[in-house]
Formats: sequence, C-alpha cells, structure tokens
Amino acid sequence: MTTISERTSPAERFQAIIDADEKVEPSDWMPEGYRKTLIRQIAQHAHSEVIGMQPEGNWITRAPTLERKAILIAKVQDEAGHGLYLYSAAETLGVTRDELVELLHTGRQKYSSIFNYPTLTWADIGAIGWLVDGAAITNQVMLTRTSYGPYARAMVRICKEESFHQRQGYEIMLRLCNGTPEQKAMAQDAVNRWWWPALMMFGPHDSESTHTSQSMEWKIKRISNDDLRQHFVDMTVPQAEYLGLTLPDPELRWNPERGHYDFGEIDWDEFWRVVNGHGPMNRDRLEHKIRAWEDGEWVRDAAAAYAEKQQARRAASRTGG
Repeated sequence: MTTISERTSPAERFQAIIDADEKVEPSDWMPEGYRKTLIRQIAQHAHSEVIGMQPEGNWITRAPTLERKAILIAKVQDEAGHGLYLYSAAETLGVTRDELVELLHTGRQKYSSIFNYPTLTWADIGAIGWLVDGAAITNQVMLTRTSYGPYARAMVRICKEESFHQRQGYEIMLRLCNGTPEQKAMAQDAVNRWWWPALMMFGPHDSESTHTSQSMEWKIKRISNDDLRQHFVDMTVPQAEYLGLTLPDPELRWNPERGHYDFGEIDWDEFWRVVNGHGPMNRDRLEHKIRAWEDGEWVRDAAAAYAEKQQARRAASRTGG
C-alpha cells in the first residue's frame, strides 16, 4: 500500500507542508521561485545586520561612559552574530556566503535603507535602538513563524537579542529626556531625523510591493508591509508620549473609529532615492564594507588553510599514515 507522499508529486507535497503550517526544510523539494525569494530576503537581512554595525560602531569610542561602551560593544557584536546566523541559513538554499558578499559589493543585492543615514549625536544611538530596532522587531517577530525552517529558527534568537537592543535604546532616550534641557533637545532632534526612515523600513505600500503577495501565499511573510507599519506606529506613539517627545508628523492622531493612529504619508521619493543608492551614506557604507572584506582576506585564507591541515591530519590518523 502506497503512502500519500509516494502518491503525490513534489509540488503537491510542498503545498501540503505550507497548508499544514509546517516547516519546509533544506532537504525538501521547493519551487525555484520560493528558493530565490528566500535567498533574496535572507541575504538582504544578513547584509543589513552587517552594514548596520557601522553607524553604531562609529560611536563605541565616543560613548559617554565605560558602561555605555560595553553595552554598545555587546550590541554591535550581536549584530555580527545575526549576520552569521542569516548567512548560514541562506547557505542551506545552495548559495555560498562568498557569492552573497559579491552580490552585495557589486550592488546586485541590497541592505536596509535605514543604515544609509548618519549618526550625528549620542542620541542617535538611542533613537536607533528605540525606533530602528523597534521597527526591526515588529517586522521580524512574524519571521519566527516563516515557512522555511532554518530561517524561522535563526529568527528566534535574533528577536530575543533585538529586544535587548530596543530596550537599550529606549533607556538612553529616557535618560536624555530626564536630563538637561540640552540633552532632551538632542533626543528630540534625533527623533525628528529617524522617525520617517524608521517607517520606511517596512517597505513600500502593499499595492506597490512586488514580492508581498507571493511571499504571503508561501507563508514566508505572515503580515503585510502596511499592517506591520501600522502596528509599529500604534506601539510607538504611547512610548514617545511617556518620554515627552513629539513625533514629527502633524497628521499623527488617534482615530477612534479605526482603533488605530492615523499618520502622514512617507516621502516615497526619498525612500526610492536611498534604496537606489543615493542616500546620505550609501557610498560610505559600501566602501567601508568592501575595504573591511579586502583587509580581512588574510584571516579567511589562514582559517581555510588551518581547516585544510586539520582535515588532512584526521584523514591520516584514520588511515594510520
């Protein structure tokens, strides 16, 4: 007697996994479009974690206290780890890390547009933790339930660590807002500059998003861009009120009929300009990344040579050579 798996095609088995809300694993058959979508999304996510080390790493030596330096070092180190988890997840789809890095360096893959803005003051580190990492958590919690197993499992740890990052940023803002008038003004200035880029992190409107519909069908994505953005706004407005900060949107107000906050329209011209490589820091971020990659070539070569030597020794010991 044949089982269902023996009587169905690979495509039907794949769809059955999706319909049952189970996880697709690397050994399972998957449509080529599903694989390519995952590679694009996971790679962009990994690239964003690695590039995202730059704006905050820039402040490690200038953090106001030793404690702040230690916290910021831990956070930047977490981001490097997130990039590692995500590149490893992408590799299970049959692409190498070197290939992904090459695609980033040649501009054929992108990273989040948020990291193309400068960090001008210490308050920017607070705003990034509170707003940028807050937006990241909003977007990423749903990915713990994404349909691809390695990606979902990587996201569980990433989201836990991002939660620490968000609390760290909010605590910086709280200290500044309860400090001197100059410190509170610095916090307000940072919010004025980071609020709209944070809203842009969720991507274009659903009607203009090329990948959302198919990604939702495959359960790679669970919630649409606009719904995630609305959730972030609803969550963040009360936090800003508690801090005594004003979010820079004159159209922001509670709508009792919808049960949500209404907010103004994003400057989509700016969004696409930054996405297409013309933001304030696009060139600097990528040049720094490429230079670090080239400077670290000897480390990768040494690690590969050591691994090769160890493998040869193990083989020799097995054969008695």
